[in-house]
Amino acid sequence: MRQYVRYFRWIFIVTGILAVVYAGLHLLHSLRTFPERTNEECLTRQRVFDYGDILSEAEEEKLADLIAKRERQTGCDIVLVTLNESLKEYARKKEPYVPYEEFVRVYAEDFYDSNAFGYDRPIGDGVLLVDNWYREEDGRVYTWLSTVGRAEEKYTAAHIDHLLDNVYRYVERDPYRAYKTYINDFYHDMAGGGTFTFYLPYWLPLAVAALSMLIFVVIHWSYKKGSKTVVPTAYVDGSPQMYKREDVFINKIVTKRHIQRSSGGSGGSGGGGGSHGGHHGGGGHSR
Repeated sequence: MRQYVRYFRWIFIVTGILAVVYAGLHLLHSLRTFPERTNEECLTRQRVFDYGDILSEAEEEKLADLIAKRERQTGCDIVLVTLNESLKEYARKKEPYVPYEEFVRVYAEDFYDSNAFGYDRPIGDGVLLVDNWYREEDGRVYTWLSTVGRAEEKYTAAHIDHLLDNVYRYVERDPYRAYKTYINDFYHDMAGGGTFTFYLPYWLPLAVAALSMLIFVVIHWSYKKGSKTVVPTAYVDGSPQMYKREDVFINKIVTKRHIQRSSGGSGGSGGGGGSHGGHHGGGGHSR
């Protein structure tokens, strides 16, 4: 075993250095904060509005604490609203022909504007998630992510779909985890540069190196063990007869098939990067 460790020592040295550098960058990244919030006209300090009575008080407090931390790290207000009521009358009064999937959009934009949310100024940088548990007349439950300011600039349709897909992965069985995912995913998206930003633990490079060495050792030992067995002609009298066999391939066709996501599952109305209202971008899902 020692000879294999010596053989792989440079891999471990390099991956160790990369792991240390990555851990340092991750620490600096987590310590980064924005200047103090400059919006003094916001009408409330509350960020979690559990009107649908989905969360426990302890869960609300933990989400509020997490939001306070992530707001300083993103320079954006982060708001969560849960509902359990029809928004048809409310939305159609403001926009008579608005479709079912955008009832929550009308509510979200009004809620953000009426409370003057925004980290830098009223109706400024921030994001708001409205999750309405009420099943509308069309049989669907709708969720909307509203983005404003820098959040609107950052969030494409792909960002929105990815975040809401992650929320819907947990929301039915563990709403607290789903809303925690919303807050953390928003933080990662605003801090990172890619569409699907994710962060690897600092120990992963070392684990990959160790696993690679282990696989190499197992395969190498198996090969050496197999090479010590007797050859196939050891017990054959005379000269073996070798027969030549060829497989001729007339043609080779490789096809690719795109599998579309079902419209009946956690997906729904989909995301959208453009603005619907004067200040907002956003997109929605349904279940």
